[in-house]
Amino acid sequence: MDKDDTISLSEGEESGDEPYIDRRAILEPPIRSVVDALGGYEGGVYSLGDECYGCLKDLKKYWRKDDTDDDRTVARIFWETRVLPNDLIPILLETAGKGLVEDKRAVACADLMTAMTWPIDLAAELKELDEEHDKGADYTQLLLSHLHYKAALLRPGVLQALFGVLLPCLAREEKERKERDVQVVNVILHLVRNLAFIKDLPQNTHASADQAEFSTLQSRLVKGLSESHFMELLLTIASNAPTDPLFNQWNALVLEIFYLLFRGIKPVSLASDQAKQSSKTLASLLAAEDQRKREFARKANTRHSRFGTTIAVTINTKKSKAPDGGDHPAAEAEAGPSRSYVLHRQTALTRDAGTALDMARAKKHKAAKKTKVDELGRNDNFSLDARVILQNLARSFIENCFNPLLSSLLKDIKAERPKITEKDNLRLLYVTKWFLEFFLCERERQADDAKWKFGLIAEVTDRAWIIWVLRRMREAQDEKPKAWTELQAGIECLTQFIMIVDVMASTPAKTSDDPFALKDAEKTDEDDVADAARLLQQQIVYNGEVLDISFESMRTYKEGTQSLAYLDASVHLSYALLRMLERWSKRGGGDNMYVRKKAKPKKKGRNVPEGEGVPDVEEEEPQQKDEDEVINEQIFTFDQFEQRFAHPDVTRTLLAYLARYKEFTFPEQMKRVVSLMHRQAVRQKAEGLYFMVSTLYLFKKIMAEEKTLPREQPYKDLVALINFLLRKFFKAVEEDSFLIVEAFFPKNRGHWKQFSSIQLDAIGPRPETHMIDNRFPQDVQVKKGYTASEQIGIAMAALVENGQMELIEWTKQILTLCILHRQRTIEDVDGSSSKAIDLTNLDSSDEEDVDAMLGRRGPSAEALANINDYLIPYVSDEEADAANKNPTLKLLFRLVNFKIMDEDADELEWYIPSVVLPAQLQISLNVINQYLETPIDLQGKKAADMLTRKKRRRRRRRDPTPDPDGDDSLELRKKKEKRQKEKQQYKSAEFIVDSDAEMGDMEEFLAKERALRQKTSALAAATGQSGTMRARGTKKRRRKGKDDKGGKKRRKRGIEDGDGEGGKESDAEDSGPEDLKQKAKSGSDSDESDLDVFGSPRHLSTCE
Repeated sequence: MDKDDTISLSEGEESGDEPYIDRRAILEPPIRSVVDALGGYEGGVYSLGDECYGCLKDLKKYWRKDDTDDDRTVARIFWETRVLPNDLIPILLETAGKGLVEDKRAVACADLMTAMTWPIDLAAELKELDEEHDKGADYTQLLLSHLHYKAALLRPGVLQALFGVLLPCLAREEKERKERDVQVVNVILHLVRNLAFIKDLPQNTHASADQAEFSTLQSRLVKGLSESHFMELLLTIASNAPTDPLFNQWNALVLEIFYLLFRGIKPVSLASDQAKQSSKTLASLLAAEDQRKREFARKANTRHSRFGTTIAVTINTKKSKAPDGGDHPAAEAEAGPSRSYVLHRQTALTRDAGTALDMARAKKHKAAKKTKVDELGRNDNFSLDARVILQNLARSFIENCFNPLLSSLLKDIKAERPKITEKDNLRLLYVTKWFLEFFLCERERQADDAKWKFGLIAEVTDRAWIIWVLRRMREAQDEKPKAWTELQAGIECLTQFIMIVDVMASTPAKTSDDPFALKDAEKTDEDDVADAARLLQQQIVYNGEVLDISFESMRTYKEGTQSLAYLDASVHLSYALLRMLERWSKRGGGDNMYVRKKAKPKKKGRNVPEGEGVPDVEEEEPQQKDEDEVINEQIFTFDQFEQRFAHPDVTRTLLAYLARYKEFTFPEQMKRVVSLMHRQAVRQKAEGLYFMVSTLYLFKKIMAEEKTLPREQPYKDLVALINFLLRKFFKAVEEDSFLIVEAFFPKNRGHWKQFSSIQLDAIGPRPETHMIDNRFPQDVQVKKGYTASEQIGIAMAALVENGQMELIEWTKQILTLCILHRQRTIEDVDGSSSKAIDLTNLDSSDEEDVDAMLGRRGPSAEALANINDYLIPYVSDEEADAANKNPTLKLLFRLVNFKIMDEDADELEWYIPSVVLPAQLQISLNVINQYLETPIDLQGKKAADMLTRKKRRRRRRRDPTPDPDGDDSLELRKKKEKRQKEKQQYKSAEFIVDSDAEMGDMEEFLAKERALRQKTSALAAATGQSGTMRARGTKKRRRKGKDDKGGKKRRKRGIEDGDGEGGKESDAEDSGPEDLKQKAKSGSDSDESDLDVFGSPRHLSTCE
């Protein structure tokens, strides 16, 4: 067609008055004319038109019009014209089918076929529909067209022709291969993917022959791919994906094709002998039919039912009547109305009326909510030939392609290549799970000398693979809403991984019969496999994430939210993990084993409306964002892990799984659920979890059908377990009849333990219990984000808001008295620091004397030793009550460094520790005075809104009060005095320097200090100037010596400064060891204290 003939469609301006344009009326005539120009049949042979290639290109242009059309108008027109079966396939057979594999028309046909069979995402399409214009949109026609396209493409010779078009593009050398060749291969591989995606119709014996053909298309596709050598091509691409860049670009596409081919069949059925599979299927169908017959026979009518039965049941027949025959309304109201029911069932003669009424009402019940079956797999009815082909394909894949394809895909996923989509992660999990299960089933039926080696699936035992699986499961768990389908695939993949590790660890080691064999002989392959498996088991336990996933998947299941396949996968994972860990612990693997546990994030306090005060919620403080993740290690024992599954939510999940016992297709399913229930009820003695009315009703239903249950051992074990639980229940009812009432309520929060025979750890005595301290009101604290002085201001503002100004004055009085008391103690030992000091005649280089005279060294060790704890006295009952029960005052006390003597005492005693110097107390007092003059700016908020409650502390339970006249009272007093003595010694030890050197003569040191003070006082008296200032009024600067490098910050002068003789300073390196020891002994270093003479923090200056 010419460019001028191309029809251009434009949306036009959006206007409500513009009439709706019928795209079909515009597009259908030109499309039909182009289809007619492709060619036609002449004498039973298809003849190509003169402009066949141009028409094919025009059809592709028309197809692109559907990109902006939600109704897919062009696709519907193509289906009505039957262009694919009537024109495209004959053109392909006339070109590529006859050897013209490089013909442009064949490539154009393959391109159009791929576009016309592209999968339709119904969920996304329905979301994009317009509510007004697309009301009549019908996608059933499009889905039906795909079935017809698939049937047409499976005609003889079509797939062979497509393979012929593809093969020359791959056969070319790398230098000769063009980009178009790669595109042709890509198009044909996508066409194979599209055909595998189209789902067959379900089998129906009442359908027509054409409908029956559409239920076997997948089997025909498998046979066609095998006959046209597409299967070998897929295996070649998969095995060379890590090494060949050409094949690597199609590894995700090959993964999707394998996923679509194998998801329709179970690995267990494919791993068996396919010749006998038909007879096994027939036997299972006959067994199911026989079971239905037995169930029907138990409920069928007897031979006397032809006589019929009619029974009237009257409720509340004992209505009281007056003696004279008159009715009393009061009696009627008390007894209730009398009602009659008519039953036409003979079973009402032998059974109770309630059961008969339930049978009559059963038909009136609403249909149960539809549950999801499986969103990952599907059931395809493969023929015997197709099953054999898939079995050989799976074996070849395991032997040649499993490890290469997985490694290349995992590498591309980590590199975040554009070709990898979100669904590829799901497909990789499912395909891996499928082939691992097939590997185990196939290996089990192989002979010992021909068993597959575990190296064929070594990629899944790699650390990188396991980390990726766990990360994908975490991401699926964090999504909103949660990606349950991907979680199911991850759970199934972990299950098969655990089963493989268990089989590897159970591999028997080969032992030599030669008693003189060397002990250091090389290990066999089996020994290496077993060692690697035991190491993997240790890593699984230590990581702990797989253990948590198995427990959480069982605990969080909700019927209707997750599919039934998810439920089956969760039960299977828990069963396999517990069995593996049990075997591992019996082999001694659990000795001194630890499991890693991440510290739980602290809960945030609830939001409290403004003005409501302190939130009354006892929750932990929020963690800082930049805080490192804390990981703890706990000792792991199998019994403790098994005890975690004794949980009400796990029991609810198991019962939901057991309730579908009629839908079980394998006895293994019943074995899993019975094993997990046995671990709960028998091994962990948690039978109280099953003392529920709904559970007992389920047990009654199963026991009523005991004779119709299958004859396998798991069903016998189920009946025995139910009898055990029923005996336990009725025995508990005999001991406590109130259990009948409790059976109507859920057994959560540990309530089931009081009805169980569970026993706590009997290893040793129970740890001493701690009870929550409820004697005083809950303490408060200032919220995060405020400085220490601002916190004091907020606490003061809260007291002012409550009208408790006198408590602030009391705090000031305590601080003032303590400061005076401690300053007097220091002055008694070190002398007064208030006298003027004259430094005029003092040599400026004698820095040690200057520092000593200025008092920069702080209180001496002797003065600090004389300072004792200051016990805060209570002058009145109001002060004692506030110090014990006022949370805001207690907060202020703590902010100014007040401490509590004994937290467990009946009355709290506050004291100021001896380590708090007067300078620190003076700083707190200055802050209080400052906020009294200028209150803190709260920006319109209340101070109470800036406080939050602290978590209550736990204290030990008190023993009974001993007799004060007895010997016990004397022992308690001695212990208390000993604790106080140890406490005093501990506080004094903070100021003692532990050294092996001799301390020297203390008296000599004190004499030096007195002489220095006298010299300073004499200088001040002679000059009349302050002893703390120089004559020049400036600070002494440090002079640089020749050896001084310069530019270094001053550190503690006790290390860097020398004695200053000769006007030169020496470094610490020039000082002798005896000089340093002497300074450490005497404490004469002026900068040993971080406080200056005024009690303010010292700021180290940088020397010029």
